[in-house]
Amino acid sequence: MFNFHKYTEIKEFIEKNGKKTKIIAISKNHPKTAVSQALSHGIRVFGENRVQEAIDKFQDLKKNYSDIQIHLTGTLQTNKVKLALDWFDVFHTVDREKLVKEFLRYPDKLNGKDFFIQINTGLEGTKSGIDPDEAYDFINYCISEAKINVVGLMCIPPKDDDPLIHFGILEKIATKNNLKELSIGMSNDYKQAIMQNAKYIRLGTILFGERKYD
Repeated sequence: MFNFHKYTEIKEFIEKNGKKTKIIAISKNHPKTAVSQALSHGIRVFGENRVQEAIDKFQDLKKNYSDIQIHLTGTLQTNKVKLALDWFDVFHTVDREKLVKEFLRYPDKLNGKDFFIQINTGLEGTKSGIDPDEAYDFINYCISEAKINVVGLMCIPPKDDDPLIHFGILEKIATKNNLKELSIGMSNDYKQAIMQNAKYIRLGTILFGERKYD
């Protein structure tokens, strides 16, 4: 279930340090009942990894809570783009030209959508994301040619690395490309992300407990 005490504690940490970080409650693999509990506490910003799971979970809830904002924080398949644009407000995992071109097939659905480009700061073969050395060209393509609303960058540091190294790499790329927002920080490194001026931290386990897999 949703841990509102921990949510409040994290909000207080943000405010105490004079930051403006926003919390995304990552509800993937958690039941609708947990989301309903979070909604009852005033939480409105949620993250999901899969399009169909988000629809199944939120289609009824959005009827009663029209101000829910849903962020896509998992890899998006091109065949799910049209549907995803109907349900998600912010996309955190833009990582390839093919995906961007699929977004462009639905220009009427792009209005009001925000996009983060995912950078593979750890050069991990098992993770999605643009190689840091290719970031400038891809960012330029997304902004200047595709003209999607890129607001910032996202990364997931390697599990055993110091996250600050990777947040620093991301911040350097963002600064070079005049991007202001960083989507960084999860349950194990959110405090470092907050102090690094994250726009969003993505919190799942610390707020909802261990995930329940079907």
